[in-house]
Amino acid sequence: MKKRNNQCGRRGERIFSNLCIVPSFAGVLIFFLIPFGIVVYYSLINNPVMKEYVGLENYRSLFENDAFKKAAHNTAMFSVIAVPLALVLSLGLAIMLERKIPGRSIFRTFFLSPLMVPTASVVLVWQVLFHNHGTINQLVEMFGGQPVDWMKSQYAQVVIILMFLWKNAGYSMILFMAALSAIPRDIMEVAELEGAGSWYKFIHIKLRYLSPTILFVLILSLINSFKIFREVYLLTGNYPYKLYMLQHFMNNTFNNLDYQKLSAAAVVFSLVMIVIIALLMIAENIFGKDVES
Repeated sequence: MKKRNNQCGRRGERIFSNLCIVPSFAGVLIFFLIPFGIVVYYSLINNPVMKEYVGLENYRSLFENDAFKKAAHNTAMFSVIAVPLALVLSLGLAIMLERKIPGRSIFRTFFLSPLMVPTASVVLVWQVLFHNHGTINQLVEMFGGQPVDWMKSQYAQVVIILMFLWKNAGYSMILFMAALSAIPRDIMEVAELEGAGSWYKFIHIKLRYLSPTILFVLILSLINSFKIFREVYLLTGNYPYKLYMLQHFMNNTFNNLDYQKLSAAAVVFSLVMIVIIALLMIAENIFGKDVES
């Protein structure tokens, strides 16, 4: 009788837990899976009116489009440069602020302040700095140089990378500081007693325990690098000279009501993101396996 009651109790718990999952599953289904299925469907037909199946024709047309190739190249270059820099900068700041140095609160405020202001305000700061008659050009003229139209020059992506780092490094820094504080102190003390140097402790102990946080920061920074469209759009408009990103291409394609090309680009974009995140997870699993065990 007791065994029967236990089985009934476990069955009731499973039913209750499944009922609790239903709202979340319904939300994912309605707001993510079904819309993504519709996007895939649109990428395989000629137009929303005729609805004729054309296979991969929309994808072939997409990869032959010069605007898409330019946008993909600019976005890839930006992410390849900005994401590792954001990781290294935030980790370095976290390690620096872990120690008792003068002015720690000033550093924290400087890198956390962008999180407390809207994107438009951050863009306004950059406009003041890098405008034709802005602060940077005034300093350049003071030292005898010629003013530069930064957003239309070869340095345009450098300006956006600096904005990306200033805007996103603070949050990643906080994540790394929390992860550093969670490293077991006894392991660090044993390493010091064994005569391990700072570099050895960083490579063989800290990085191992930081691997889950490094993975999270990489994924977060990668996603944020694809969202830089907001800042670039506010600075340069729909068709920037040197900063035409994938989001510009998608936004302009949507304005032209070219849903098939837009859907194909969205599917390709999603697949690339899935592959990159999967590779990062595999690398983290291999690198951090001995720490978990």
